[in-house]
Amino acid sequence: MVSIFEPTTVDELRQIVAGAVAEKCPIEVSGGSTKKGFGRPSETDAVLGLGGFSGISYHEPGELVLTAGAATPVQEIESRLRAEGQMLAFEPAYLAPLYGTPAESATIGGTLACNLSGPRRPKSGAARDHFLGVKAVSGRGELFKSGGRVVKNVTGYDMCKLLCGSFGTLAVMTDVTLKVVPAPTATRTVLVFGLGDDDAVKTMGEMLGGPHDISGAAHFPTSLASGFVPTASDSVTALRIEGEETAVLARAKRLEGSIAIKGDTALLGDAESIRLWRAVRGLAPFVKTRDEIIWRLAVPPGTGARIVGKIAQTLTFRVFYDWAGGLIWLAFAPVPDAGAKAIRAVVEEVGGTAMLVRAEDRVRNRVDIFEPLGDALRGLSQRVKESFDPMRILNPGRMYAGL
Repeated sequence: MVSIFEPTTVDELRQIVAGAVAEKCPIEVSGGSTKKGFGRPSETDAVLGLGGFSGISYHEPGELVLTAGAATPVQEIESRLRAEGQMLAFEPAYLAPLYGTPAESATIGGTLACNLSGPRRPKSGAARDHFLGVKAVSGRGELFKSGGRVVKNVTGYDMCKLLCGSFGTLAVMTDVTLKVVPAPTATRTVLVFGLGDDDAVKTMGEMLGGPHDISGAAHFPTSLASGFVPTASDSVTALRIEGEETAVLARAKRLEGSIAIKGDTALLGDAESIRLWRAVRGLAPFVKTRDEIIWRLAVPPGTGARIVGKIAQTLTFRVFYDWAGGLIWLAFAPVPDAGAKAIRAVVEEVGGTAMLVRAEDRVRNRVDIFEPLGDALRGLSQRVKESFDPMRILNPGRMYAGL
């Protein structure tokens, strides 16, 4: 029987973790329970629910910062910011529906713990780049805090960047402080139809590095295009422009004119653009096929189509590209090793990282979810884990077996 702990104060949380240390009882850290299928399966018989640490405690629009409990839903934060004409620049990815839970259940703590950044990542940076401050309890049962409500904060060791992407294996976050930015007043998306993967990746790279100030660049091959653009019957390459209304319209027209020779084009308005990029954030076409394996590949700019071509020699899959081709999403029917051997061989040859995002528990138990660690990195990871959580109490084995 699984024990469930649901503290409502920091002191209760600290006592629960300290008690788990004394009893040598590992615990699974859970915010909105939206990513239980992300990472390796839990190796615990106890769950630490953080629902008591929810709510926005500080938001001063003029200071461009926001502090919230770690279990605060991302959509609640985005709604609050939208009302003030602001946003989270890193545009959090919505992965919860991939695991059968509603997108609105995703929490800001879980988003930061997994360092989940959406389509705006190449322009605005990753989630960790906007993570200013944190209050947390370590695996020793000790309360600590780092950073604060200022954009420039020099405190020596940057705990925020260390915890961001640690999947809850180092500490339990209770409160987080984020940098926010003004939201654009207008959004337009230029669509280019009919480009092959190679031409699309090249075009996205050229446009992203050009004068158009593009904030999103994605490509959907024909097999997936209608999942993002319902009227599409061919491949679609999407380029987003944001800002003030008049300037956005002018930039969008210039962009459309500069790429018209590459294929037929269309221009999406605000509402259509918002729907499209929300579908990209949530991997919309992959949600309904719950049995599919899903991989996330972060690769060097310009290599995406080549990497996909090499993997296609071994596996049959559905694919789309984000981050101007620097982020590849693959989905395919289950195979014994989840395609790990074929995918990692290509990524190792060309460069980049590969992460298994969805698979059955038995597969995730025997296949590396993240990039395999070399001796040096494993040694460093063990020392960091030892300093925060020497008894391996928090999410043990969530990222790597033995850590």
